[in-house]
Amino acid sequence: MSEIHFKIDGVDRVAQPGDTILKAAEAAGIKIPTLCFNKKISKTTSCFVCVVKDKKTGKFLPSCSACPSEGQDIDASSDEVKEMRRTALGLLLSEHTGDCEAPCTLACPAHASVEEYVRAGKQGDFLKALKIIKQRIPLPMSIGRVCPRFCERDCRRNIDSKPVSINDFKRLAADLHYESYMEELPPLNGKKVAIIGAGPAGFSAAYYLRLEGVQADIYEKMPEAGGMLRYGIPEFRLPKDTLRKELAHFEKMDVTIQYGKELGKDITIADLSKQYDGVILAVGSWSPSSMRVEGEEYAEQGIRWLENIAAHNWKDLPNPGKTLVVGGGNTAMDCARTAIRLGGEVAIVYRRTRKEMPAQAIEVDEAVEEGAKLELLTAPVAVKKLENGKLALTCCKMQLGEPDASGRRKPEPVPGSEFDMEADTIIAAIGQRTICPAEATATKRGDIAVNADDLKVEGYENVFAAGDCVSGPATVVEAVAAGRKAALSAVDFFAGRKHVEPPVFNVSRGHWSSLTTDDLVYLHEVSKADRVEPEFIPMELRKTTFTELFPTIPAEKIMKEGERCIECSCTSKSECKLKKHSECLGVKPDMFKGERSCGKADTRHPAIIQDPRKCLRCGICVKICGEVVNNHLLAAMQRGFATRIGTAFGKALPLACKDCGKCIEECPVGALDWKIKN
Repeated sequence: MSEIHFKIDGVDRVAQPGDTILKAAEAAGIKIPTLCFNKKISKTTSCFVCVVKDKKTGKFLPSCSACPSEGQDIDASSDEVKEMRRTALGLLLSEHTGDCEAPCTLACPAHASVEEYVRAGKQGDFLKALKIIKQRIPLPMSIGRVCPRFCERDCRRNIDSKPVSINDFKRLAADLHYESYMEELPPLNGKKVAIIGAGPAGFSAAYYLRLEGVQADIYEKMPEAGGMLRYGIPEFRLPKDTLRKELAHFEKMDVTIQYGKELGKDITIADLSKQYDGVILAVGSWSPSSMRVEGEEYAEQGIRWLENIAAHNWKDLPNPGKTLVVGGGNTAMDCARTAIRLGGEVAIVYRRTRKEMPAQAIEVDEAVEEGAKLELLTAPVAVKKLENGKLALTCCKMQLGEPDASGRRKPEPVPGSEFDMEADTIIAAIGQRTICPAEATATKRGDIAVNADDLKVEGYENVFAAGDCVSGPATVVEAVAAGRKAALSAVDFFAGRKHVEPPVFNVSRGHWSSLTTDDLVYLHEVSKADRVEPEFIPMELRKTTFTELFPTIPAEKIMKEGERCIECSCTSKSECKLKKHSECLGVKPDMFKGERSCGKADTRHPAIIQDPRKCLRCGICVKICGEVVNNHLLAAMQRGFATRIGTAFGKALPLACKDCGKCIEECPVGALDWKIKN
């Protein structure tokens, strides 16, 4: 038979009889995405992801099965064709649930590979765990102690038990190997960046700049580095010797720090932006928020009070006596617990109920355990100086009304309920705000105005900002994530390219609160043991000293804790064709809303798992088993949307399948997979 002459994307091509459009396109160097196509089997033509258009007829054709005809004009790359491919992928995604990434990793503001470092810890390889952690968290010793554990809040073990103690993996890995491990550092490339602020955001920016070969010089106004870690978090939560060990690592990386350099006084943005290739502002949010009540000048400001404590030996500090702490956040809890350790009798005054407190529940619990009393639904009205030298906090009782902008029920005063509470010390710990540098533009909230995409400060070409001074007061791990983004944005700026944060693609089964145990997929045997808990120091020491609350949990216990991890993310996330093509074509998982496939994962086989919720019903496994292996164990059952891949009479796959696994190798989305051995 004679050759077939046709066009693809306007270029004349020649194909042999029997060749598909896909094969002809490949020969021409034109890439067409495929999902159900597999060279080992006969055509399935089930997904339509490889669609092309016949320009003469206007018809869309699956290139994996359609053959070119004489004189045909094929469109394989236009926006219209790509949009059809997006539609095909969107429809497949609308009924697919795969957990492309573990919920714990998605919940982490720094997007640390949580599942991977927990797995390394389970295997006893804590150096490997540390290396994984430091890809996203350069301050693991500190964050391993003070992180609010966003990851644990979203852990799927919340469905049937308590979450895996993830943060303790980080703490142990850092305590074991942080001082001895050194990253491979590239040679300096000549670029230099000035970082203003030696807090978590500043150090994070310096870390990632150095990994890119950029010299980082930090300017800090305080006599010691650490920012809020050093001056805002009490010793019993984060020992300062531990922090110093952690920050000493940056000197080994050739990061320089100049102390006593205050922005607007000793240094200016304008000067530094001329002296350096780039500047990153990481000045934090250090200005206390006002209680907006008469006489508040008699009250201590929470963050300033903690800063003063941190600057002195706690043994030399006076007993604050009867202490009232106003506020319900973590800073309020830190103030209350610090006052207790100094000998004070402490009550926490908060205008809502305990349920609405923004502090971590564990922080509130520990404060109460140590003796702090909660005065709830109580709001300050005024602070007065009494004739006996003591203070009085005038308060009124509150009742909760409708939810406000924060989602919490708005507290409303109860008429005629005012009363006085006498105290030796009153501490206002109701939040902090940013003092925006005079050389930068402020947002309505008072933070530094930046471009959200690259954190570039408004009005400057080479100045960036990160951390609390941009977001407002947040957590250490959020500051670290922001520092990384600012550093990589600066690197992209030096290279003359636009900074783009890679989107996180994830098809989730849902938040654990909406799931049941039937939704859990166990790829390996999961321990049913209780969550490992730290062994706190005796209560008397907790209440009278600044000794760290508990020692790091030992390795053998953490390894056992790792056996509680389900490892929820898709094991095929790095090879999944559906994910890869969707990312390349910019298809979002929620492009179409639809009823998703249901059914519990079949785990009856000792080595193989079959998950119908991932299955695309492409038919590859059916044909591999039938045409390649010649066993015909799998088939399409039922019709239409109810179609599923199964075995005759719903039986489990035979044991001999563990010696084959051909269907697993060819599944494009991991719906068939090997179980993981512990």
